[in-house]
Amino acid sequence: MSVVLACVVPPVTAVLYGSLGVRRRREARWRRTLAERYAAATADDPYIGTDELWWPEDDVQACAARLVLDGLVTVNHRGNLGLTAAGADPERRAGHPLPDALLAALRRRTASAALGNLLVHDTAFRAARAEFHAAVRARLDAGKPRTPRPPGCLTVVGVLLLVLELTFTTMALLDHRPRGTVDWTASVLVGAALLAQFLWLHLSERRGDAEAWRCDPSAGYPERAGVHPALTELAASDPESAARLRTSRLRQRRRRNRGRRRRGNAGAGV
Repeated sequence: MSVVLACVVPPVTAVLYGSLGVRRRREARWRRTLAERYAAATADDPYIGTDELWWPEDDVQACAARLVLDGLVTVNHRGNLGLTAAGADPERRAGHPLPDALLAALRRRTASAALGNLLVHDTAFRAARAEFHAAVRARLDAGKPRTPRPPGCLTVVGVLLLVLELTFTTMALLDHRPRGTVDWTASVLVGAALLAQFLWLHLSERRGDAEAWRCDPSAGYPERAGVHPALTELAASDPESAARLRTSRLRQRRRRNRGRRRRGNAGAGV
């Protein structure tokens, strides 16, 4: 009996691990293709994917840094962004849709404004930002390779058959007492194959849990490595302005006079 089981159980185990390896290799190839496409896209346009980064390094901060570096905008000690003479020129452009949208938002203001205030209250800038990233994702999704097919009904049936095979083989192995060297060798081989099959079930379960908790890779793209070049350049050339931009992002509401009376009211009282 042990010899018969040794002719069946190890090949089944090899097929199980072979199918698991093929599927993982296919998914790894798919993810690598996505990563290469994304890397090529971000090499041409470093603003791609920056909306998903933490706010000190996202696209809004990068746009403001680019405008400061190009001499179109200045930032004061309170974090308010103001147009320079070049920035106020309607013919001047930043050369990219996102910085151009931020520059247009500042031109619509009658006074300087904080970056956080613009992001919260300027709907046109938010719409331009969302439109840019939506167009980028649509362009990347257009040529994306097909998503690997998830396990279906055949996989469930296969797992049920595997459980039945494990149960039958275990009972047969425990019920039969090996006799001779050949039987003992076959029993050890079958036992090792059974342990490998139990381990395969455990690996499949862990893999399923990881896929359930992990974000669907087809819904997004790998995070862009590194910081936007404009932020790096501004931090190196003008760290004070870089710190002021971070302060500007935290200011979402404009405070006037800070509790002091206005000049008109003060003059009327006199």
